[in-house]
Formats: sequence, C-alpha cells, structure tokens
Amino acid sequence: MTIELHDLAHEFPEHKDKLHALKLENAHFVHLKSQYDDVNHQIRLFEEGVKVASDEHLEALKKQRLHLKDQIAAMLAA
Repeated sequence: MTIELHDLAHEFPEHKDKLHALKLENAHFVHLKSQYDDVNHQIRLFEEGVKVASDEHLEALKKQRLHLKDQIAAMLAA
C-alpha cells in the first residue's frame, strides 16, 4: 500500500516561497504548521501500522488535519 504524502510542501508545491516566508515572519502560521505537522505525523504512524487506532480516531485526526490545511490555505491565498 502506498501512503500519500500530506506534508505542506506536497500539499502546496506552488507556494513553496510563500510557505518559507510565512514560516519566518508569521508566528500564527508557525503555530498552525506545527499543529499540522504533529497531526500529520500521528496519521502517518497509524497508516503505516506503527500504531493502532480506531477508525473513528483516525477519521477525527484526518478532519483536524483538513481543518488546519484550510486555515493554512487561507493564509497562503491572502
């Protein structure tokens, strides 16, 4: 099974420079990115079988990741 990459560089390849600039200049973005990276890492551990989670827990994490991604996308669009 191939696991899809969801890090921000893969999610927003067209915004590489803006991602870097926001990381250096915007504390709120840094906080959102940190949360996104943490949730994404947890999901990846479950998907790779390193950890076990209920379907409900995994879905909740995926919804959280999507919510964070939406907030980041809004910052990139601004």
